[in-house]
Amino acid sequence: MFRNQYDTDVTTWSPQGRLFQVEYAMEAVKQGSACVGLRSSTHAVLAAANKPASELSSYQRKVFRVAEHAGVALAGLTADGRVLSRFLRNECINHSFVYEAPLPISRLALRLADKAQLRTLPKYALVCVKNFRLRELLIPVCTQRSWKRPYGVGLLVAGLDETGAHLYYNCPSGNYFEYQAFAIGSRSQAAKTFLERRFEGYNDYTPEQLIKDALSAIKETLQGEKLTSANCTVAIVGRKDDGTIEPFQMIDATRIQEIIDSMEAAEEAPPVEPSSMQEEERTSDAAPMDI
Repeated sequence: MFRNQYDTDVTTWSPQGRLFQVEYAMEAVKQGSACVGLRSSTHAVLAAANKPASELSSYQRKVFRVAEHAGVALAGLTADGRVLSRFLRNECINHSFVYEAPLPISRLALRLADKAQLRTLPKYALVCVKNFRLRELLIPVCTQRSWKRPYGVGLLVAGLDETGAHLYYNCPSGNYFEYQAFAIGSRSQAAKTFLERRFEGYNDYTPEQLIKDALSAIKETLQGEKLTSANCTVAIVGRKDDGTIEPFQMIDATRIQEIIDSMEAAEEAPPVEPSSMQEEERTSDAAPMDI
């Protein structure tokens, strides 16, 4: 991964037009635990694989609630993810206080992308100059200052607003994209392959079907390890049939295990045999015997 003189800081461009420090941060996302997000027209689901660093430790949280109508799942450096989730929580609180309305998910993803690309720390730095005047300085960092590093975490932002359910992926480079379904983290390509085969019908899915597909996608990333409620986390947000909002919440481990058991029972069920009606139809099609 060593790139000679072109990866010493984040502001050095290579002759091929690449920023290697930003690419290294994107590689950190691929090393994290797998996370999956998918949405219908009314609900959005986030799921993450719980993997402890060792057998003696517990796992780190990968799914965070940032507001009543939104939450995030992260892959990569968890410490950076906690900082960004706290930033999103503050943005939602400030917007709700000023406008008395929830922050739209598209704007939430945009502010997160701006934070990764051009954040201000502090927002306004007041510096005293020689003639004792105060000058207001903005300090952009992350991908535009050599003494800072990009955030080494990718986030799936899921939520609900007036236009329906949304799912965004925010990249360490500052780019963000909206998806119907997506997966990030280690061995996420297997989950993407599973989602690509089924995403066209997600708009009409019920919450239960979304949860089952999210668990199936997480199972694809476990490489033969048995899927249980202990090694996965699932959260959901959406709008009920009566129009009320179902707030972002983690699904109870008992319910997750029940869903996993029902999925395993459906996989182990024997194939359906042809009915007696179909057998009668086949016999009626036979040629009559000569008498």
